[in-house]
Amino acid sequence: MTAFNFTNQTVLITGASSGIGRVFAETLAARGAHLLLLARSGAVLDNLAKELSQRHGIRAHALVADLSQPGAAEQAYAQAWSLGMAPDVLINNAGFATHGRFESIDLARQAAEVTVNCTALMEMTHCALPHMLTKGRGAIINVASTAALQPDPYMAVYGASKAFVLSFSEALWAENRSRGVRVLALCPGATETAFFDVVAAPEAAVGKRMDPQAVVDEALRALDQGRSSHVAGRPNRLLAWLPRLLPRQTVLGIVEGMLKPKAA
Repeated sequence: MTAFNFTNQTVLITGASSGIGRVFAETLAARGAHLLLLARSGAVLDNLAKELSQRHGIRAHALVADLSQPGAAEQAYAQAWSLGMAPDVLINNAGFATHGRFESIDLARQAAEVTVNCTALMEMTHCALPHMLTKGRGAIINVASTAALQPDPYMAVYGASKAFVLSFSEALWAENRSRGVRVLALCPGATETAFFDVVAAPEAAVGKRMDPQAVVDEALRALDQGRSSHVAGRPNRLLAWLPRLLPRQTVLGIVEGMLKPKAA
């Protein structure tokens, strides 16, 4: 499979204001892609769009949206069309986690977690895919997690939401691999971003945190190879084999010990 050429392609990135999403934006702007940057933080996005436009001579626009709100994904996609920038590439990176015993976490917060991690990702993909198929070319990168590879005690909703992303993405890969659209589920482990500040639980970070640039570089190589999914980082790929080698309850016991809240 040939390398995917991002030059003059329009890329929509959700969760683009920081972390992995921001690094995707910086990396693809350097490759000549035009950018639609989506997040809740308008001022941060505006500054990033201006910076990348000036540095790389590309078009970059901010799309301010809260993907936990009903219809936000479709509204953001409609805004992209109104700018004359229908996405050729979609990177669904927005997401967040909660940590603790399931019954002790606010239900509305966990419902919003499912909406952002699953529903908005599905809706954005449903909006973007037809345009790509019409052109016979495109790419979708859905950011899942190593949490998708086994159930995650004390992060039950997050792990389940990322398992949805992995399964959904691999199914779309199979549906579209002969139609010119590449689909990749990216499964990072702990990454050096603000993710764990939001979770407010250091124990939720299993293993050494990867540099987000390394995660993005691996993702783009996997996309070039036409892979359906990719676990970023060799140590994470080794850990990914545990559910295949050990009984599920044994794996659950190991993960439970890793993620157990310190106060529990």
